[in-house]
Amino acid sequence: MQLCVAIFVGTNGETYYNTGTLVSCVQNFPRSRGPVVGILKGFAGLSGAILTQVYAMINFPNEAALVYMVAVGPSIVVLALMFIIRPVGGHRQVRPSDGSSFMFTYSVCLVLAAYLLGVLMLEDLVGINQTLITLLGVFLIILILLPIIIPILLVFACGTSHLVDENLLPEPEKQEGASSDQDSNEVILSEVEDEKPPEVDSLPEPERRKRMQHLQAKLFQAAAEGAVQVKRKRGPRRGEDFTLFQALMKADFWLMFLSLVLGAGSGLTVIDNLGQICQSLGYNNTSIIVSMVSIFNFLGRVGGGYFSETIIRKYAFPRPVAMAVVQVLMSFGLLYYALGWPGEIYVTTMLTALGYGAQWAIAPASASELFGLKSFGNLCSFLGLASPTGSLIFSGVIASGIYDYYAEKQASLRRAISGSLLTLPLQDDDSLTCKGSICYSLTCLLMSGFCMVAMVLSLIVVYRTRSVYSQLYGKSLS
Repeated sequence: MQLCVAIFVGTNGETYYNTGTLVSCVQNFPRSRGPVVGILKGFAGLSGAILTQVYAMINFPNEAALVYMVAVGPSIVVLALMFIIRPVGGHRQVRPSDGSSFMFTYSVCLVLAAYLLGVLMLEDLVGINQTLITLLGVFLIILILLPIIIPILLVFACGTSHLVDENLLPEPEKQEGASSDQDSNEVILSEVEDEKPPEVDSLPEPERRKRMQHLQAKLFQAAAEGAVQVKRKRGPRRGEDFTLFQALMKADFWLMFLSLVLGAGSGLTVIDNLGQICQSLGYNNTSIIVSMVSIFNFLGRVGGGYFSETIIRKYAFPRPVAMAVVQVLMSFGLLYYALGWPGEIYVTTMLTALGYGAQWAIAPASASELFGLKSFGNLCSFLGLASPTGSLIFSGVIASGIYDYYAEKQASLRRAISGSLLTLPLQDDDSLTCKGSICYSLTCLLMSGFCMVAMVLSLIVVYRTRSVYSQLYGKSLS
């Protein structure tokens, strides 16, 4: 019971910290949502490996000391930073150095991932003394603190003379009339969106604005003459601020959620059953495989944010395109295992961890762009339900059922070979273990298909939201 309460408090506390930092940082850097989400999610995924190295460096005498460190350490960090991590004024101001700052942070992330992977492999394969472990731990802490150089240099070296005002969305409607007419104008603009021909969204941005302004002028004139009755605005549109309830009324939100259920749920199923998968393939030492999951999950989250931001900035593709790409990558990795090709455990682990991590960098950034930042914390937390929902179905029902079927089949075969009756039922104390790639081949094949369905759902979101990204980033997708 005590362990259950500790897990409940710990997991919910981690989610609260994650949401608080994510919302604050996305609001502070609305033009760099992909890198911000990727870096934060990446460090959240890598925190377990980091704390393991810190524990090894301190060399506590027993496990109770480790539990104490995990309980007290995060609280001390939160209390020290609670007045620093927050939305700050002037968050629409963009520095010319933002690109190089994020690139430096990305470089530190890659070095940190490679360093941790090397240290973990060194400890497992060679074995090192406590002095060397302490030195490696000190260097790890230096790497983690290295990005602090960026704000120090910006504050004390660059000053504020190079700030550039930049709005996230074009706001031509703010020039229409005085403030007293703002509500009326918003109603007319809402009516314009309803009455515009479908082909307007595919026009280049200058031509699209001209057509919209012409239609808007006609509606103003018709409304003034009483020829038309203008409908009241029914709610926010894509790219505006939604509440959670308003987002739940939108098909785009549920398409994203179902895509995450199928994609992220498949990835979490592989991660949850990794120990049993390794055991079925005959791997006794699973620590390297588990470390690979942690490292490549981290690289997927960091790389997913960078990749999605690149395709937006350079090609003006909607961000869910990146989601579809990583889901195809996951599908191939799961299919690789199902076909039993050489090195299946390593290839499947790397591609699945990469894809799973990337989805949790791309999905929150997409939700913030399509449904706004006003209720971003609620939206992000609701999307977080997708992963355990998928895992509950795929791991708790499909994977376990298939594994038990083959385990019973192999147990019956072993009894038949040893002289027992084939029809003898298994007793409660019999150990059901399955050996060979067959134990999870069918499960991986099914989840590979689920990932392809998730890719189709992501592409539907891409099709439905292409005009929103055209407005957000000022480019035509035609």
